[in-house]
Amino acid sequence: MNFHLKIWRQAEGNKQGGFQDVEAGDIPSEASFLEMLDIVNDRLTEGGDEPVAFDHDCREGICGSCSLTINGIPQGPGRGTACQLYMRKFSDGDTIYIEPFRVGAFPVIKDLVVNRSAFDRVIAAGGYISERCGNAQDANDTPIPKTVADYAMDAAACIGCGACAAACPNGSAMLFVSAKVGHLGLLPQGKPEANRRVRGMVARMDAEGFGNCSNYYECEAVCPAGVPAAFIAKMNRDYALASVRNAVEATA
Repeated sequence: MNFHLKIWRQAEGNKQGGFQDVEAGDIPSEASFLEMLDIVNDRLTEGGDEPVAFDHDCREGICGSCSLTINGIPQGPGRGTACQLYMRKFSDGDTIYIEPFRVGAFPVIKDLVVNRSAFDRVIAAGGYISERCGNAQDANDTPIPKTVADYAMDAAACIGCGACAAACPNGSAMLFVSAKVGHLGLLPQGKPEANRRVRGMVARMDAEGFGNCSNYYECEAVCPAGVPAAFIAKMNRDYALASVRNAVEATA
């Protein structure tokens, strides 16, 4: 298969960037998108050109490191990560635009690589749970209704790739934050700090410069893990209740 690539090249985050035209010929249809980029980089290197910088790790759709915007869609067409996107999904001769995630809170490091440490700081703002950790308890010691456990697992599926923020016109990280808040807030171990956690993580999200949710639902559409946008509504309710309780406690 043959493709015409328009790849975003940017030497550093503070430098001017632009699209570079690259021909990708004789690409196997069974190659993944990242394998295609590997082939392109090998050819660029052989020709004396600098290879394209892009992020990756597991290449199994688990870690979310392969954060690329492909033809305007974060993680590419079809629900999944870029590393699990195969070239047979495209047509021979297609022009493919490849860009980094366009989020103000994710500054470009080089080419297609962005700094997503803002997510780490949001997670850190959630703090820790106060439950004492010892030997593993029997699963039946803390009964959790199956509906609650399943809902918590839906939230825990979030891999923190950032596609939700990249797809949102406001650059909102609400789906990511609500998934992390919802995961612990639904389980007994996370309930003691639930109020502090939701206030802390939302405040950190705002401080990092992420936008607010305006119900575009683009986040849900591109999420590789299929995290439902219903978690955003749940987090908004939790945040409102936590803020009221904090105000009452402050005046008590």
